[in-house]
Amino acid sequence: MYDVAIIGGGPGGYAAALYAHNFGLSVALVEKDRVGGTCLLRGCIPAKSWLQTAHVFSTVRRAAEFGVVSDEPKMDWLRALERKNSVVDGLVKGLSGLLAARGVDVIDGLGRLSHEGGVDVVYGDDTTGHLETANVILAMGSVPRTIPGYEIDGRQVITSDEALDWENQPGRVAIIGAGAIGSEFASLLGDMGSEVWLFEMFDQVVPGLEPDAAKILARELKKKGVSVHTGVQVGEPEKSESGVTIPYGGDSVTVDVALVAVGRAPVSDNANLEGSGVVVDKGFVVTDLETMLTGRPGVYAVGDIVAGTPQLAHAGFAEGIAAITHMATGGVAPVDYRAVPLVVYTDPEIASVGLTEAKAREAGYDVEVSSHGMRGVGRAIIQGETGGLVKVVAEKEGPILGATVVGPGAGEMIHELMYTVAWEALPAEAAALIHAHPTVAEAIGETLLSAAGRSLH
Repeated sequence: MYDVAIIGGGPGGYAAALYAHNFGLSVALVEKDRVGGTCLLRGCIPAKSWLQTAHVFSTVRRAAEFGVVSDEPKMDWLRALERKNSVVDGLVKGLSGLLAARGVDVIDGLGRLSHEGGVDVVYGDDTTGHLETANVILAMGSVPRTIPGYEIDGRQVITSDEALDWENQPGRVAIIGAGAIGSEFASLLGDMGSEVWLFEMFDQVVPGLEPDAAKILARELKKKGVSVHTGVQVGEPEKSESGVTIPYGGDSVTVDVALVAVGRAPVSDNANLEGSGVVVDKGFVVTDLETMLTGRPGVYAVGDIVAGTPQLAHAGFAEGIAAITHMATGGVAPVDYRAVPLVVYTDPEIASVGLTEAKAREAGYDVEVSSHGMRGVGRAIIQGETGGLVKVVAEKEGPILGATVVGPGAGEMIHELMYTVAWEALPAEAAALIHAHPTVAEAIGETLLSAAGRSLH
């Protein structure tokens, strides 16, 4: 008899499994693949490995700007793929060891909620088993979505799952969808010299983020040779021996491969949830966000399957902690979704937290907006990366509501602004703190000073 059985070994699931040791809970973690989930196996980690390779390649190619003489770099694609796999394998091994050290029983198989109580397991050889458990956490994760006409064949029409394991660099790529995933692939392939067409049905890349940030990213992608098309819809592809033809806006383009990057769908249809008391809405599990409890007592849900929350690994971590806290203590440790940062690992990076200007106005706030570009920031000039900005949105005569950073290290710098949003800091309070010189983060200090009504530069 376990205290908790967890279905799914991704960030939400394994975070819950690891955190349970703080309360002496016995844990079974059921996973049909290796532990790590989308983030570690097919998402965050492998994608960022490729992005780092692209960054190094781009940096070496620009070496002459810094007075460093070198030969024109060449991509060893298979070596980069091997490195990506090595990074992933090393982290999987480390996570597996940590789970074992915490006393978590990792069970290889497909977990399903039993309506009679506990969890049923279908093992790889199609035999079945049953786990008796006091509580269950659903953490099945997500899979890439596609769109009508774009059936995934793994060769000419693919998703990010297949793209992360390309054995050869694609020459011509059409990317359908310019959200975080699509934009990241456009950025890294553009840096590596592939011909890239990026299509987005909304009127900007990275829809939902600050338009100011989207404009900078679109400009920088175009500098990499990416053909950016926003506000357009693509038609059904036509496959042939010579490639895939993608119609769009009265025109068309023929490419070697079409990468569909239109978001991710929750995995909830194979967990035996129907009729269980767990409420499912369009595939997402409806959850009390204070406790992460579903409509069935003793059954929690975390991660990408949770309705109305961001599909981010770090949100899954926090939800796993919240579920275990309630399970073990009866108390709550709810996720502060207002202050969950989002990072798009393009070059330049975009990071945001809290409300955008548009969302703040929609919510009824009387807002004041301050921004500072990177063109006058000494460290950004030294690095040769001046295409960026910091934007802070605050309530008039009130606290900071949200912020966006575009530029080198944006994903690291956003955490400073995360605290200002979470702690409802006033611009003047945050502006009183000093930033080291010369750093890119000085742009945050300058923006906060402006927000406080006393700009410096």
